[in-house]
Amino acid sequence: MAITRSIPEALSVVIIDDNQGSLEMLSAALAHTEATVYTASRPADGLALVRKHHPRMVVTDLVMPEMSGLEVLQQVVNFDSSIDVILMTAYYTTETAVAAIRQGAADYLQKPVKIAVLRARVQALIESANRRGRVQAGIPSGVQDLEFEGLLAKSDVMWDLFAMIQRIAPHYRSVLVHGPTGSGKDLVATALHNRSRVPGKFVVLNCSAVVETLFESELFGHVRGAFTGADRDKTGLFELASGGTLFLDEIGDMPLPTQAKLLRAIQNQEILPVGSLTSRKVNVRIVAATHRDLRAAIADGKFREDLYYRLSMVELTVPALKDRPGDIELLAKHFVRKFSVEFSRPIEGLTQRALLVLERYSWPGNVRELEHIIGRACMLADGPMLDVEDLPENMVRTSAQPTDVGDAAPSRLQEQERQLVMEALRAAGGNQSEAARRLGIGRDALRYKIKRYELTS
Repeated sequence: MAITRSIPEALSVVIIDDNQGSLEMLSAALAHTEATVYTASRPADGLALVRKHHPRMVVTDLVMPEMSGLEVLQQVVNFDSSIDVILMTAYYTTETAVAAIRQGAADYLQKPVKIAVLRARVQALIESANRRGRVQAGIPSGVQDLEFEGLLAKSDVMWDLFAMIQRIAPHYRSVLVHGPTGSGKDLVATALHNRSRVPGKFVVLNCSAVVETLFESELFGHVRGAFTGADRDKTGLFELASGGTLFLDEIGDMPLPTQAKLLRAIQNQEILPVGSLTSRKVNVRIVAATHRDLRAAIADGKFREDLYYRLSMVELTVPALKDRPGDIELLAKHFVRKFSVEFSRPIEGLTQRALLVLERYSWPGNVRELEHIIGRACMLADGPMLDVEDLPENMVRTSAQPTDVGDAAPSRLQEQERQLVMEALRAAGGNQSEAARRLGIGRDALRYKIKRYELTS
């Protein structure tokens, strides 16, 4: 049975490596931290140490006799999924690193491991675990505990996303980000670039804003005289992003002919500017984002299947705001602070009535819509607190719940929803994840409804 923890205890680390010299080097490297270090040269002995000491972290070699590092990883995850596992190998590839992270590894390092890199990765994982523990326990030390690379959240679904970004950022070559319009896919792309720590630029192309005939020139550049109006050489975005990240927003809007050329550029890391006879090598990480169902687009012949699989080495999903209702108040207050400064208005916060309207709204435009609504309210508000009359009329109307005047009893619709939640919890034996799956909603949305209807799981 898996064990979970929230607030981290005293740090301990188990190191497993059949190479005695490597074991001694890693042990000495971590001995200068605040960690208690346990070592084992056999995987079975290492797993025994894990069960005995319940460490915060396990560092294990990938290739060992008796048991592979991936098998060690699986057993550690089954024992306690909160333990961070770092895999090491002398045969590093991006594909194996991403595969290991998909199976639950916290990081993947190439041997011989650099001491500074190991210490930095270990420290980053510790700090992340500490922050998440405080957030889950409801005792964040401040807004900085709730912020990750410009993204603000306290919901589990978002913190799972933060953890995956942190894990894959050093390793990915391409990532496909799904999510509805306005949910923050661009911020996820920026976070991936920042956490990758590559030296190059973060370059953006909005595929829905480019005329089809100009796509090739935008991506790969052109030479003087390549076509009418090409009076000078132009550097394409691939070359501009070399050594860094190219973010292809709304990749689902890219025309099919360009998709074929994009696929070749990603596969070969090589571009051919329009009108040129000489190809150029590049080194570009790709983050592609879309709100469309690309599998449906493939079936309709509007998106290349081979490009989809090339882009989706890792897939991340940014949830809709309605699926993370616990973040609405946090984000609303953040935007109030932002716009009160930007507009030089003495806005102090929101009334409970206004917050109730925000929480009941369906948010078809997601976080972007929330930001715009709070910005408008801060601009027009007369008093220090944003109230219902400062919100758009259509929003207040659609958020209203039918109740009898002076009667606090829930409406028939609310009672039906309450009954459905109770039945789902009962059928799932109190397991919230299973109950959420049965209801077809997110786990955070379920927790919000449990709290709203004062239920117990």
